[in-house]
Amino acid sequence: MPRMKTLLVTGAAGFIGYHLCQRLLQRGDRVIGIDNLNDYYSVQLKRDRVSALGSDPRFSFEQLDLADAAALNALFAATPFDGVINLAAQAGVRYSITNPQAYVQGNLVGFVNLLEACRQHGLPPLLYASSSSVYGANGRMPWSVADNVDHPVSLYAATKKSNELLAHTYAHLYGLPCNGLRFFTVYGPWGRPDMAYFKFTRAMLAGEPIDVYNHGRMQRDFTYVDDVVEAVVRLIDRPAQGDPSWDPLTPDPASSRAPYRVYNIGNHQPVELMDFIATLERLLGVRAQLRMLPMQAGDIVATYADTEALQRDVGFRPSTSIEDGLSRFVAWYRRYYG
Repeated sequence: MPRMKTLLVTGAAGFIGYHLCQRLLQRGDRVIGIDNLNDYYSVQLKRDRVSALGSDPRFSFEQLDLADAAALNALFAATPFDGVINLAAQAGVRYSITNPQAYVQGNLVGFVNLLEACRQHGLPPLLYASSSSVYGANGRMPWSVADNVDHPVSLYAATKKSNELLAHTYAHLYGLPCNGLRFFTVYGPWGRPDMAYFKFTRAMLAGEPIDVYNHGRMQRDFTYVDDVVEAVVRLIDRPAQGDPSWDPLTPDPASSRAPYRVYNIGNHQPVELMDFIATLERLLGVRAQLRMLPMQAGDIVATYADTEALQRDVGFRPSTSIEDGLSRFVAWYRRYYG
């Protein structure tokens, strides 16, 4: 039986963070969760997630901001970690256009502070959340981790690309094992209220119209949260290692001679937005009122994950259908909001 690990999960009050903490506790790990509980969306929802985890004696929570380097270093000095999973970030593509400083502090300053804490306290293997948004203007589908990602179309995407570059630098200079996780439109129970599926559900049940951008001509590689968590857990047990066959003359962007890897965490099955809305209509028993709008700045028409590297290295490919995943979300939504 594997020994119990002590793991730090940043962004533990967030959507993916909550589900990951729950899974790690179920398998017997000790989990230290931190979150700054910012008000980008409902703080009460975040507190409720933490409360749902708090009854387990192997879980402890601290309100802490990664931008506070002194507090972060004190935490690392007090507790040796077997691994660190960084899910803390200022989320949202559209919000980044009008609030850039929030992304600089949360996604850049905070991430450097975390890398430094790992460097100074034993080099625990690091997994960190990147995003499918890094693919930006790349029109070749499906998106592969071997693709160039030098053309972001939002500040949020640029900060996530920066995280990958910073992680590689620390892997190269200090031997810090870093796995980057490019998440593709994660959805499910306890989800984020700023995400489209959540806003659609709320508006449809209230008899209000929903905003449908690019006149519905969108595709998303929706990925159910349990599939995401399964991939993350498998990668926790497989810290990044250097690739001795890596060739600097034909460099692979997703690997390195340093202990560095990048993975797509997606469903590999993009869904048309209008089909997605039709599925919600069936599950809710409500006909959506559509307000067709043009494309928004910073948005992307389609996302589609190539998950070959994930399947090769950890033997896993997400598979939850949109029907099953949305059904579970709707059931939770009705319970939580009554």
